[in-house]
Amino acid sequence: MEIGTGRIGSCSKEHQKIYQEWFNFADSDNDGRITGNDAIKFFGMSNLSRPDLKQVWATADSKRQGFLGFKEFVFAMQLVSLAQEGHQISHDLLNGDVDFENIKPPVMEGLDALIMRKKQSSKSSSLESNGSSSNQTSPASQWFSSKSSKKISLSSVTSIIDGLKRLYLQKLKPLEVTYHFNDFVSPLLTNSDFDAKPNGAHIGPEPTTDRFVVVMSGTDERSVPGNTIAVQADMPFSGLTTFGTAFLSKFECSQMPHPLLEHVTFVDTPGVLSGEKQRTQRAYDFTGVTSWFAAKCDLILLLFDPHKLDVSDEFKRVIYSLRGHDDKIRVVLNKADQVDTQQLMRVYGALMWSLGKVLNTPEVVRVYIGSFNDKPVNEAATGPIGKELFEKEQEDLLSDLKDIPKKACDRRINEFVKRARAAKIHAYIIAHLKKEMPAMIGKAKTQQRLIDNLEGEFGKVQRDHHLPPGDFPNVEHFKEILSGYNFDKFEKLKPKMIQAVDDMLGYDIPELLKTFRNPYD
Repeated sequence: MEIGTGRIGSCSKEHQKIYQEWFNFADSDNDGRITGNDAIKFFGMSNLSRPDLKQVWATADSKRQGFLGFKEFVFAMQLVSLAQEGHQISHDLLNGDVDFENIKPPVMEGLDALIMRKKQSSKSSSLESNGSSSNQTSPASQWFSSKSSKKISLSSVTSIIDGLKRLYLQKLKPLEVTYHFNDFVSPLLTNSDFDAKPNGAHIGPEPTTDRFVVVMSGTDERSVPGNTIAVQADMPFSGLTTFGTAFLSKFECSQMPHPLLEHVTFVDTPGVLSGEKQRTQRAYDFTGVTSWFAAKCDLILLLFDPHKLDVSDEFKRVIYSLRGHDDKIRVVLNKADQVDTQQLMRVYGALMWSLGKVLNTPEVVRVYIGSFNDKPVNEAATGPIGKELFEKEQEDLLSDLKDIPKKACDRRINEFVKRARAAKIHAYIIAHLKKEMPAMIGKAKTQQRLIDNLEGEFGKVQRDHHLPPGDFPNVEHFKEILSGYNFDKFEKLKPKMIQAVDDMLGYDIPELLKTFRNPYD
């Protein structure tokens, strides 16, 4: 579903009642999700061809989660109805003038008789149980709080995200805890980190605010202070507590009801400082916080305007901290209607030159040019050609933003795999430092020598285990954290833990993706 297409998946109250009954029937395990196996049985009653049903599923499950919630199920049923009427299911159909709210439910052969039979059997079973009832919760919601070390089988997993949670708890988290990954690289993941909506971050030089502001969906308009939002278990911001009260006092969450925010969350960063201010006004690790958000976000917008093209030292540090997230970065040259066409060409060239020095890549970064606000374009400065260019650029940027929810599941898998590889390299480094420590005499001197020659030690680890040098952490940052540790208390290398992560990357994740792919593939 496209962002902002609220009409898709909506229907009249009469039809909603029918679809709710159908959804409850199709949801064989009552977990609020229609998985591939459920869909094959249920959708087959429509008598549509397999290629048609494949297209219906792919369109309804646009986020590639591997399941349909109720809203997606309604949308799928509407598509089935359109296909039965002879329509070709395509994106052109979605962008057309179809009145989704008034589409009649599709013809499902034999469904009414099956629902009636299920009602009769449920009545008899409820009489036998003396009317006792209990609230059921999804097993996935209890995994992070459960003290049991019992293995969770793949059969209890009903989505790709649930599968990643299971793999994290069973195979990756033990490695992270053993080798202090959370102190060096990234805090341990929680349930809310997996369930969070896709995020987009905006970083730029404009001094609009001195706060990090998260804009997300809520029942009413309100602002929640940073210290409060960071300790809420259902919010994915608990990792920010490591940056201290100085940061949390500059962090807040603005909630409001809006259809757009049901699909995506926005993060607005403070304006990046320049000159003397950048050395005196930050009471917290600004670059560290930006890096933390970058790892969680699905899209990062670097904003420039024609009158502030200089890349300050702080902005350079921020851009360097985004390395490893290059695929998420988009550059926006805003307020471009404040200069004429000739000046804009010069500004664009200067911006590309500045970015080329900082990003240090041979590829040219994508830059969106325009005036991204609610005011009409200043045609007096830009002329008709400039106006047309800005409109096309705006469409491209909005298209990129609309794709965020669709790519969110793929992005989450990508970030999970990156984290697993980083945790493995971290374990090799910590185990190597432990191995280099003497058994009895000269421990303090050896530890200091290892810290001073950390880059050389990284090289040894890289050669011993045939690891890519570009995947190693920043040496100076690693040194800083190592200085607070006693190497003698580090754990030796545990091959079984490494093997478990290798199995997860080589077998478990591909198997998970195979399980929750389009059931009609």
